[in-house]
Amino acid sequence: MDFQLNPLPYAREALEPWIGRETLALHHGEHHAGYLEKLEKLVGEHVKPGETLESIALSSTGPVFDNAAQAWNHDFLWRSMAPAPKGGAAPQGALADAIDSRFGSLGELRREFLEIGRTHFGSGWLWLVVDDFELRVLSTQDADMPLRHGQTPLLTCDLWEHAYYLDYRNERERYLENFFDHLANWDFAAANWSAESARR
Repeated sequence: MDFQLNPLPYAREALEPWIGRETLALHHGEHHAGYLEKLEKLVGEHVKPGETLESIALSSTGPVFDNAAQAWNHDFLWRSMAPAPKGGAAPQGALADAIDSRFGSLGELRREFLEIGRTHFGSGWLWLVVDDFELRVLSTQDADMPLRHGQTPLLTCDLWEHAYYLDYRNERERYLENFFDHLANWDFAAANWSAESARR
């Protein structure tokens, strides 16, 4: 498989002022790239034809899982965000209906999203997922990913400090607020919801 770093789906300055270009340069060009480089060293000569980051993560443990999952999670993260005017624009259509049905309103989803992200201890990820045919907000520790638990991710926010520290220092809650209000790519989440609905 190709362990090359995929380019960001937008320019490094496109998410400003909510996430700065220096953060994206380090996050994408150093952290994300670093996981792929380590994975290449761990399994590069032993990858079977047709294997993907997802299949490697789902079939591995230890350092191989950590690096494959982190690389996959980051690929998903970049698509979970979008610059204005798309970023933060309210979800529409079937996903909006599902959010209202499950949470009562987008505002209630926001409240739960911020609370779970704010109270998550240490490093990890914050997710909106489909779990047993129902929308759910959850966090995972370190490199863990919903796919390992039979859940389908729709959207993610990175809770590792390198994702926000240059821009927000230790103010994780402010970072989460700006992610939800100004960066969340609900078109991406809606496409994932539609794909999951089609599989049922």
